[in-house]
Amino acid sequence: MDRFKMIFQYFQSNSESVMNGICGLLALASVKIYNSLDFNCPCLPKYNMIYGMGIMFVPPVALFLCGLIVNRQSVIMMDEWMRPTGRRKKDLAIVKYMCTSVFTRAMVAPVVWILTSLLDGNCFVCAFSGSVDPDKFPGFANNTSPELQTLLYKVPCKEDVLIRNNTSRKAVSRYLKCWSQALGWSILLCLIILAFLARTLKPCFDQTSFLQTRYWSNYIDIEQKIFDETCCEHARDFAHKCILHFFHSMHNEMKVAHMIKKAKEEKEDRLHGITDKEHVNELLKSWYQSKPPLSINLPTHRQHVKGKTNGCCSHDTDGKQTDV
Repeated sequence: MDRFKMIFQYFQSNSESVMNGICGLLALASVKIYNSLDFNCPCLPKYNMIYGMGIMFVPPVALFLCGLIVNRQSVIMMDEWMRPTGRRKKDLAIVKYMCTSVFTRAMVAPVVWILTSLLDGNCFVCAFSGSVDPDKFPGFANNTSPELQTLLYKVPCKEDVLIRNNTSRKAVSRYLKCWSQALGWSILLCLIILAFLARTLKPCFDQTSFLQTRYWSNYIDIEQKIFDETCCEHARDFAHKCILHFFHSMHNEMKVAHMIKKAKEEKEDRLHGITDKEHVNELLKSWYQSKPPLSINLPTHRQHVKGKTNGCCSHDTDGKQTDV
């Protein structure tokens, strides 16, 4: 049980791991959905291509949109791009990095669907059965009837009366499946080579810019998460104090008064002096329109300057006393 708790805490604290896990689940779901799909080619001249290409490319679009929706960084990316500048300048490099990360993860499930459909071959056979050269197959080579093209479109439907006893139907189906699988394996090989080159050649270039953009991208993600958690804590404490105040106004028992006193002692610091609706709304508006600058050493700097000033004054005072 402790092991599962540690794993859950790790995924909860690491947004990239969570997004990678979601992408993996979407990829597995795409394979599962494709395998459970009841594929029925219409075997009609005007609809085979539409149906085959539709099954191959329409679900990937839906999976891509789902990948964008479930990715939390897509919302953060749009918020960073559209927010007012305020006291914090926008960095296009961070937005580009987040955009690349979001789109790369969203493309995993669609690519898996397309590769699965190509390796299976049924969509390809349905879409291109009417485009093969009949002279390559003995069963169609000597057929000059007007129904030849119709027979080719009937190839995916092995139970159809017109094509059931044709000896070349399986040959056409195998021919198209070979092309489909060759295309699928070629795409998969290209993707593996690109990933290998990206991993291998990455250390050969200067990583300074990449490390900077990655750091600030993670900072924006963590900053928004902490802000949401702090807002939840403040809302919870605010609601708790309002409820206790209501009971106090109703002249409840002394136990409630004791709870109010205890709540004041424990919760006062977490409210940070923000104790009404107008202040909360003003705070949230200020956070959106003018986020604080990325610097936390300004108070320290002021204290340091003040300390130096006091030191100089005391030194002068000592000097005057010495002179006296």
